Amino acid sequence: MGSFSILNNIAGLNAQNQLNINNLNLSRTLLRLSSGKRINSGADDAAGLQIADSLRANTMALDQAVRNANDGVGVAQIADGALQDISDLLTRAVTLAEEAATGTADSTGRQSLNAEYNQIQAEIARIASQTNFNGVKIFTPDNGKGLQNGQLSVFVGDMTNVSSIAVTIKAITVSATDNTKVTDLGTGDGTTDLSQVDMTTAAGAVSALSFIKASLSQISTARASVGSGINRLQSAVSVLGTQSQNTQAAESIIRDANVAEEVANLTKYQILSQSGIAALTQANTQATSVLALLKG
Repeated sequence: MGSFSILNNIAGLNAQNQLNINNLNLSRTLLRLSSGKRINSGADDAAGLQIADSLRANTMALDQAVRNANDGVGVAQIADGALQDISDLLTRAVTLAEEAATGTADSTGRQSLNAEYNQIQAEIARIASQTNFNGVKIFTPDNGKGLQNGQLSVFVGDMTNVSSIAVTIKAITVSATDNTKVTDLGTGDGTTDLSQVDMTTAAGAVSALSFIKASLSQISTARASVGSGINRLQSAVSVLGTQSQNTQAAESIIRDANVAEEVANLTKYQILSQSGIAALTQANTQATSVLALLKG
């Protein structure tokens, strides 16, 4: 059985409590709609926040791995272009050796052919010494400032995996005493020592052909190795890009707000807030009805 009381407005307290809850939910809904996020603080979903933050960090790591791989492709393409130029120069050297080896060439002619060959060798030495990516020498170690042991190591791991792709770029050795002489194109056995070539005699020109042939073969092998490395890096870019996209999608499912759901909640809590204010007003008015008894 109901009773009248002026000391405790229980109905008003209940209405006020529900109004506070509705206003809190309304504020949370407005925050989610304005930020676009379901999780705006640890209080919203502690476990979900931890997972979403981890996924976001891994996405950033994967994106950087993509950039690393693209940089690696750039280095390898620079190396391939330089090797193409060296191949073209060696092809010209073959022509010079063939011409110097024939008996119709006199000593003066062979001197001129040998002089042109020396210029070719000097240009190959210059390409080997100067080719770089962002200051890092590609073909010569250069006291630790270039690729070490002929290996380009590209890190493509993420937060959970350590992974690298190695691209072999053979070192080209330039003489320490004469920077216009090339002593090795990466074979390490002396067969590509271009400094041994001498076209001033017919016999020397014939011998030169074996050095140049071995050098062309080595350059072709080096280009094939670089090319396979480029293909692998480009494949890694594709895989990493897909992985980054899917990781970001997983984070979005956890962190992002469902706009349709939040709009529905906004309407609900706005109505509840308005009805709560009306109920609180009615509860406060109900207590004043006790005065009617006193007036009677």
